[in-house]
Amino acid sequence: MDNIKYKKRNNSHFMLVDGMSTLLTESAKNCESMDFHAFGLKWKFNIRLDLVKDYLSAYLTIADEKCTGSNWGVTCCFNLSVISQIGEFDICTASVFSFDSNHVSWGVSSLISQDMLKQKFIVNDKAVFCAEITGVVPLFLNVIINTFSPTMGTAERVKLMKVPRNNSRFTWKITQFSSFSGESHSSYEFTCGPRRWYLEMYPKGCLEGKGNSLSLFLHASDFVSKAPVEATSAIYKLRVLDQHKRNHHEINTAHRFTSNTRWGFNKFLELEELHKASNGFLVNDAIYIGVEFLSMATREYL
Repeated sequence: MDNIKYKKRNNSHFMLVDGMSTLLTESAKNCESMDFHAFGLKWKFNIRLDLVKDYLSAYLTIADEKCTGSNWGVTCCFNLSVISQIGEFDICTASVFSFDSNHVSWGVSSLISQDMLKQKFIVNDKAVFCAEITGVVPLFLNVIINTFSPTMGTAERVKLMKVPRNNSRFTWKITQFSSFSGESHSSYEFTCGPRRWYLEMYPKGCLEGKGNSLSLFLHASDFVSKAPVEATSAIYKLRVLDQHKRNHHEINTAHRFTSNTRWGFNKFLELEELHKASNGFLVNDAIYIGVEFLSMATREYL
């Protein structure tokens, strides 16, 4: 990133993706930037490899708290570039998009072919992308505001990693399940990748799952090291194990975790299915709950 003068590009955000081989596999097909500011508004962009066969797609999302409700709109020009690290020409596309409550994301479905990406833009498993926003015309409460000043460019590094199979799973055995009192119960902490985690379950459900489902969540705890990491994204499976036939109940999901946040499902498994003996989920009043990580990404500002 040293040879890229990102600070000279106002209203832009660079994303250095370290671990492109992980993005090009089945386990991770989407990489999203951290929030950045341009013209007084908050944005983020993401690159995807799961929309158009053999191509990389890119989308810009407006993520500003001012853009809520139905009475707002923002028009801008979105310039997205794949930056050459070897001194050749960048790949760049420019589009004008109009954002509103029904369209908070716009993008380009076929920015660059995967073959060209591999041949000319990936160096040492790294690639650099830049989102630049110009010509912003925001509309709030039917009053056009065009006085937002330019914002200095920012940059981040995203480290994508596959999780080694021998360290990707955690299983929590809960005995005397029917005797649990209290609303929720948590596992002990375990370490996977750069941080510590734990599982939390609600035996009788919470919110819309209360009284009809088991609720299950993955919590992000502290980082293992004191490195300046902003967030951790994870693709993972939550599961309740079938103790007889290994026909586990599991749901794949993905989330970006900041400090002490959680992500999961209020209605993970219906209580009727949980207690059905033929399913093998609850045997001798014991249940096994688990998580399996498929890939992770850490992020830091540069």
